[in-house]
Amino acid sequence: MTKRIAFQGELGAYSHQACHETYPEMEALPCRTFEDAMEAVRSGEAELAMLPVENSTFGRVADIHHLLPQSGLHIIGEAFVRVHINLLALPGTALDTVERAMSHTMLLGQCRAFLEANGIHRVTGADTAGSARHVAEQDDPTLAALASELAGEIYGLDVLARHIEDEGNNTTRFLVMSQTPDYTRRGEDGMMTSFVFQVRNIPAALYKAMGGFATNGVNMTKLESYMVGGSFSATQFYADIEGHPEDPAVKRALDELDYFTSDITMLGVYPADPGRH
Repeated sequence: MTKRIAFQGELGAYSHQACHETYPEMEALPCRTFEDAMEAVRSGEAELAMLPVENSTFGRVADIHHLLPQSGLHIIGEAFVRVHINLLALPGTALDTVERAMSHTMLLGQCRAFLEANGIHRVTGADTAGSARHVAEQDDPTLAALASELAGEIYGLDVLARHIEDEGNNTTRFLVMSQTPDYTRRGEDGMMTSFVFQVRNIPAALYKAMGGFATNGVNMTKLESYMVGGSFSATQFYADIEGHPEDPAVKRALDELDYFTSDITMLGVYPADPGRH
């Protein structure tokens, strides 16, 4: 039986592309929301979930950091996917025929130079893959979509122009979630450890909590704060560090962190993706 990997969005979305590139042997399961993708794993409908957490151009994906600690799932991997944007249209359409391009508002903003140079007006769609599907359903050669090449293949559209994004390094980082953690692996490109924590209500608590990572030479690649339960006084921090909790330096840093925090929740220990470097 083919294993499944859940993602938020429609077939042809960039999250689908991440599933296709990282786990080509698995069947991709589209879900309406991030919560639905997580529930698919919790219920056993899917073995894994592929969730976007941050983009090199637009920063973190809203809601994800709130959902991860309560999901009951564990991070077992990460994937970095280049976001190449393509102009897709009905088969046989010429580029100079296109008058409007539909996509998610973020992608429309990323292709401003190309669209202006070709006199193409922007039309806001719900998402990238949905826009490609909409174009495929319309008998209108003046309407095109901005989406992945995978979306073009799925919905039978021609690629009129490839990689038209203004920024040449637009990349999205995804986390792979599973029901069970796996701390046994060691990656060829190193290991990552992700966790959330709340500091104790004492002066300079965060400064003191972070000191253990500096003195033990542990590289923290990400630290973000967000409110808990709508309270301005309760702050939770999300962190990614390089290394494995069993590494002596990491263990010492986490022990020191534990002293200055009221709660630490380990989200996952997983091999670093080669795309990180």
